[in-house]
Amino acid sequence: MLSERDRNPARDGGSSIHPVNPAHQQDRFGVRFEWGLAGARAVAQNCEVAVVVDVLSFTTTLSVALDAGITVLPYRTRGTEAAAFAAEVDATLAVGRSKARGDQISLSAPTIRNRSVPPERLVLPSPNGSTISYELATSAPTVVGASLRNARSVASWICDTFSADTGVAVIAAGEQWPDGSLRPAFEDMWGAGAVLSVMATRGWREHFSPESVAAAAAWASVEPVMTGQLRACASGRELIDAGYSQDVAIAAELNTSIHVPVLRGDRFVSAG
Repeated sequence: MLSERDRNPARDGGSSIHPVNPAHQQDRFGVRFEWGLAGARAVAQNCEVAVVVDVLSFTTTLSVALDAGITVLPYRTRGTEAAAFAAEVDATLAVGRSKARGDQISLSAPTIRNRSVPPERLVLPSPNGSTISYELATSAPTVVGASLRNARSVASWICDTFSADTGVAVIAAGEQWPDGSLRPAFEDMWGAGAVLSVMATRGWREHFSPESVAAAAAWASVEPVMTGQLRACASGRELIDAGYSQDVAIAAELNTSIHVPVLRGDRFVSAG
């Protein structure tokens, strides 16, 4: 059995993480917005809630899984470690999107919808949203998965569950360039902005960092034409060109899911 340290060395005390300038933590503001894993580590410090947004595709697929009654376990890598972890927790392991055959589940949301009998538990690795969720599990008291499909539900749950002076970090997961560096993916900013916009209407606006204000403004600018912009953005085009247009269509199902994925221990379950 793999130990937690073996599965994820970065969880071993964070010794490899460099100190962050407090200004970069947006520490004067209760509601913060940042990009990627490094940004999540920075702004989630001292926050009660961390919201991870990976529209194409981790948190969209997560929302579809919860709609189907599936418990989802995030994981940072595929391969033998993920397979061992899935066996340990008696879960189905999602395969790579291009490797899915028959009724196998992948990061592609349609593979869950097309499954006649959904699994009880699913290990769903991804290099972005799943990795960030996995990393935050031991540092943020509450980790939530948000997408365009459940943005309103997530924001409403936060506002109903916590007071407006609660620290909330909203993380756009982003994608990766071939060299492994962060590629900002604007669909994730839009998803983050969709959550933040609802929070603003519930009295949280005065606690927003400028970065959070910018994310909400980005969503306001694209909301009327979101479906077309999601198809036209770089990540959307990448999936459509590869034959996964239905993934993008499902991601555009704005506010259709009532489920709020909350990380309890090592797994996402519905907040209820």
